Amino acid sequence: MKGGGARGAAFRTAVLRQAAARLLGYPGEELMRELPLLREAVTGAGTPAARPLLAFLDHAEATGRAELAAHYVHTFDFDRRHCLHLTWWEDGDTRRRGAALLHVKQTYQRYGLEPDGGELPDFLPVVLEFSAVSRTDGLLRRHRAGLEQLREALARAGTPYAQVVSAVCATLPAPGPADRARAERLAAAGPPREDVGLTPYGVPGPVLVPLTERAR
Repeated sequence: MKGGGARGAAFRTAVLRQAAARLLGYPGEELMRELPLLREAVTGAGTPAARPLLAFLDHAEATGRAELAAHYVHTFDFDRRHCLHLTWWEDGDTRRRGAALLHVKQTYQRYGLEPDGGELPDFLPVVLEFSAVSRTDGLLRRHRAGLEQLREALARAGTPYAQVVSAVCATLPAPGPADRARAERLAAAGPPREDVGLTPYGVPGPVLVPLTERAR
């Protein structure tokens, strides 16, 4: 997977983000069949961000589907500190989260895409897939503070999924002072609370489809 310059770097980053999107989804039988292809793609990217993904692939292949699936459910479905919905980290279950979700959805629509599969648009695997397809990282940068909080929470829990989120963070520029300040505020205060009936959706694999196809 060779290619120099900015275009080659963008392609390698897209490959890593697409792989991370798949690995952060529920580990069903389809994903387990894809592991050799994901390993080949990640290895070919040949960047420092590939190393934690390869470490996770080692774990996934050695663990097996049933155990990995049970760990996924325990990690992400039963502990809100590991929330994969990016807007939750700064907006919690408050009314203003609706505006944040709308911004994410409108960003997809500007590229002619829309999430399909029953997930909220800020679900990290969906955001990563969008970033890979569009070759943009605006949404990831916008929610960098929450992404760092997720990475740290997973690392504290000792779960191998921390390696996947670490790889995602490694595809972004180093956090600036504003990013660090926001992350520190989140760490100190946590997400705001104000229940507004935002019910989690199911977890089929994240898919982005062209808006023209949804109209059919």
